[in-house]
Amino acid sequence: MRAKTAVVLGAQWGDEGKGKIVDVLSQRFRAVARYAGGHNAGHTVVHGGQKFVLQLIPCGVLRKGCTGIIGNGVVLDPVAFLKEVGKLRALGVEVDGQLFVSNRAQVILPYHRMIELASEYAPGRQKIGTTGKGIGPAYEDKMARSGLRVVDLLRPDLLKTHIDEACAEKNAIAHALFGTDPLDPAQMYDEYAAAAEEMRPFVADTGRLLHGILADGGSVMFEGAQGTMLDIDHGTYPFVTSSSATAGGAATGTGVGPTAIGTVVSVTKAYVTRVGEGPFPTEIHGAVGDHLRARGNEYGAVTGRPRRCGWLDIPLLRYSNHVNGAEWLVITKMDVMDELEEIPICIGYELDGRVTDEIPADVQGLEKIKPRYTTLKGWRASTEGITEYEKLPLAAQEYLRFQERESGAKIGMVSTGPDREQTMILPEFAAALERIHG
Repeated sequence: MRAKTAVVLGAQWGDEGKGKIVDVLSQRFRAVARYAGGHNAGHTVVHGGQKFVLQLIPCGVLRKGCTGIIGNGVVLDPVAFLKEVGKLRALGVEVDGQLFVSNRAQVILPYHRMIELASEYAPGRQKIGTTGKGIGPAYEDKMARSGLRVVDLLRPDLLKTHIDEACAEKNAIAHALFGTDPLDPAQMYDEYAAAAEEMRPFVADTGRLLHGILADGGSVMFEGAQGTMLDIDHGTYPFVTSSSATAGGAATGTGVGPTAIGTVVSVTKAYVTRVGEGPFPTEIHGAVGDHLRARGNEYGAVTGRPRRCGWLDIPLLRYSNHVNGAEWLVITKMDVMDELEEIPICIGYELDGRVTDEIPADVQGLEKIKPRYTTLKGWRASTEGITEYEKLPLAAQEYLRFQERESGAKIGMVSTGPDREQTMILPEFAAALERIHG
């Protein structure tokens, strides 16, 4: 019997609409566990006209009776976490007793932001396009085995010693390399010691909690952050995030073994977007790119930065599905394409005079490849809010089936608008979800 779990993640560079999909599916799961990233990831959920922007907290908390878990693979800023909790409480969302943070998660402290911002904007340094929230330096400290974990945050004596020693080191480094003014360790301790006490009721051994839910016959969804092509190992390095955004991260980032993962659901837009720096083979410049950005409201949920827009890239999607072992594909923002007369789709590349569908491992190769396109007819009709596949225009149906045939994963859902109800669930996927839920 397959495990009653599913990983839901992004197929490209993030911003694929995972938040809405996780929210729609969460009614079928007892728990939703976030396994990577930090509050640099933004998930936007719209329900009944009300907009929720979640940066760190799993979307599952918006469903009554669904437990939200922040796993050990996440890096957590306690102050940012508590602000988000406060906003949800103000909106009437029940978080107490429904939301838990791993005691093994790494903590982001102000000197991580100081180092990241100073490094990103230092003269002569290559810009990565970071959000400046301290994510990368926190993961650096984790791998250097010099970080602070949530379990340590709750011990005032250890917290004070850690902050004093870390500030002495980080202040010296930042001043020497970037001329940055020093941070005050005493002020930092007071702020984070107070935040730790406020956070204490949320802290748990979440790996043990997840094992208990699964042993009891409950179902768990693992919520990805960012996207596959931002994965530290498999993405467009070095223009990537600092964690494992792919399906493998669900096991290492929560403490649930890989044999407990039942299926993988990969989320892709009907086109592609990217925020920040880095190669983007199918990027559209000019009026058409502006049109997609405007119709799709393509601005970062966390940063507000305009997203770069491009045509669907089949080799990239196929690569992503292979890396993740994706069984199901979810297509979002179908309605954004409604006004286009023709829709190019990248089906391969030319690199150094040869035809290939292989994704180059190096940035130089990615920047040199030239996309090879095929063109499908647009449907020039509204798909917004359509929830039955047969009611889609025939050209829209063909666009979806083309993605399914070429990507190696079955289409399970199609999103035709931002609200929960503007979602199409295909029968085979609905049956698979019922087996997980049942």
